[in-house]
Amino acid sequence: MGQPPMIMLGIESSCDETAAAVVAADKTILANEIASQIHIHAEHGGVVPEVAARQHLEVIDQVVRDALTKAALTMADIDGVAATGGPGLIGGVAVGTVAAKAIAAARGLPYYAVNHLEGHALSPRLCDDVAFPYLLLLVSGGHTQLLAVAAPGEYCRYGTTMDDAAGEAFDKSAKIMGLGYPGGPAIEKVAASGDGTSIALPRPLKGTAGCHFSFSGLKTALANKLQQLGGVDKAPINDLAASLQQAVADCLSDRTSNAMTRFQTDFPDQKVPTLVIAGGVAANHHIFAALTTVADKAGFRISVPPAKLCTDNAAMIAWAALERQQRPDPLSFAPRPRWPLDPDAPPPPGRGVRQ
Repeated sequence: MGQPPMIMLGIESSCDETAAAVVAADKTILANEIASQIHIHAEHGGVVPEVAARQHLEVIDQVVRDALTKAALTMADIDGVAATGGPGLIGGVAVGTVAAKAIAAARGLPYYAVNHLEGHALSPRLCDDVAFPYLLLLVSGGHTQLLAVAAPGEYCRYGTTMDDAAGEAFDKSAKIMGLGYPGGPAIEKVAASGDGTSIALPRPLKGTAGCHFSFSGLKTALANKLQQLGGVDKAPINDLAASLQQAVADCLSDRTSNAMTRFQTDFPDQKVPTLVIAGGVAANHHIFAALTTVADKAGFRISVPPAKLCTDNAAMIAWAALERQQRPDPLSFAPRPRWPLDPDAPPPPGRGVRQ
């Protein structure tokens, strides 16, 4: 009989989720545990970094124990340990990194420092038969990017946000409209009873060349419309939410269409190219439908990881490490608040420095 598949313990703590997962090299997710902080940060209308870091520190040991229990394994069964090494809120990243290093050092296991964005980028391969290369739209609370994914560690960034990410625009707009946190699900819920064509909002960069994004002006325009319509108590919040959602969908569709054209030029041998949509905003049904229309028109198939792998989770971190299991990292690795997937990509025009 052959050797059993390598089993990886993954840890994720880059924002407001403390997560641990156990994943085997044969793509079996043995455990994927998450301790959410949403109820804590909802009181503040957004994530407070210092509060998040303290909460990670309080629960990370228990979350790791829960993952091992769920997997019906002990630490002796683990072959490697991976943790998000960045980008993210540095306090939280440091907590996960220290925990992973401690386990690796104590058990003599290989340690993997995983780029959080690479976790998202490779997550579809954990649940779908997605071959390299593919086009990735990463759209989450902190990141909105378009990249060509050629292999683990090989990325070409086509576009990134020049200011706010799409998820940030949702969170900040939801706060302005009194819808609470997290903003994306709240806006989608309210928008279901609204008319997305009823209130005129801008589509920044739509119709221009390139693949960069901009959402800050859209958020400002919504705030101005809300004031013009009498504020939270008088404005048609459902129509505002639907109009914002439609504007974001239009911007994402337009930029992704440009990226599809470039991808087909860069990889002309792809008979049926794949568009992967990853990140928390990928769970928005209206946006997914808009992107599906664009993909169908361009001849792309779409792959979207299941919802549990779109939001921040540790299974994708474990899997990213398994994709390169022969290349562990030294325990001297230092957590990184910024860590671009494509370090050679030029910065977007304007003041943005998003990675």
